[in-house]
Amino acid sequence: MPKEFSSADIDAVYSVIANRRDVRHFIPGEVSEEVLLRLLTAAHQAPSVGLMQPWRFIRIKDGAVREQICQIVDDERQATAAALGDRGDAFMRLKVEGIRECGEVLVAALMDRRERHVFGRRTLPEMDLASVACAIQNMWLASRAEGLGMGWVSLFDPARLAGLLGIPDGAKPVAILCLGHVTAFYTKPMLELEGWARPASLDALLSTDRWRPDPQPC
Repeated sequence: MPKEFSSADIDAVYSVIANRRDVRHFIPGEVSEEVLLRLLTAAHQAPSVGLMQPWRFIRIKDGAVREQICQIVDDERQATAAALGDRGDAFMRLKVEGIRECGEVLVAALMDRRERHVFGRRTLPEMDLASVACAIQNMWLASRAEGLGMGWVSLFDPARLAGLLGIPDGAKPVAILCLGHVTAFYTKPMLELEGWARPASLDALLSTDRWRPDPQPC
């Protein structure tokens, strides 16, 4: 018989999923080595197509390197604001990262192993990236269960960050992960609280048997 979970266990899983947040605001405090190892282990237990395990994690401990990462992110933030046109000023008011404040910074990278792992990738080559995303989500949920905040920062030039961290050809950084203590978790996604965007309902994104076009905005 499959292993059974108690009702409390099941409720806890759904509660962690519902209360996970992309965190940008942190308070000082180190993440213990024991907890960090648990979080990385959770990430490493993620599913991966063909068992390729394409994720690589780089822990940033050097303060000077962390500051250089901040500069890379800020440069892209400025470029994104310029690309947004009329919404640029509103975007610049958003807090998009917590690299300086968080207890730990990790960079998640994708290792291109498609030559060795054709399983599941012949028609969907993106599955290696999907596998890395599963690892990050595992860490996100485990962090929330541990009472720690985590934020996924995607505003950076991948080639520039790869150069800074010595990431070789055939690999690519896909996320800067900020991890640390918080005073409280956002009651809703931060971008919703800031009025930047609203999440769609499940009903709007679910169809049966055939694709249903998205409703036209009013």
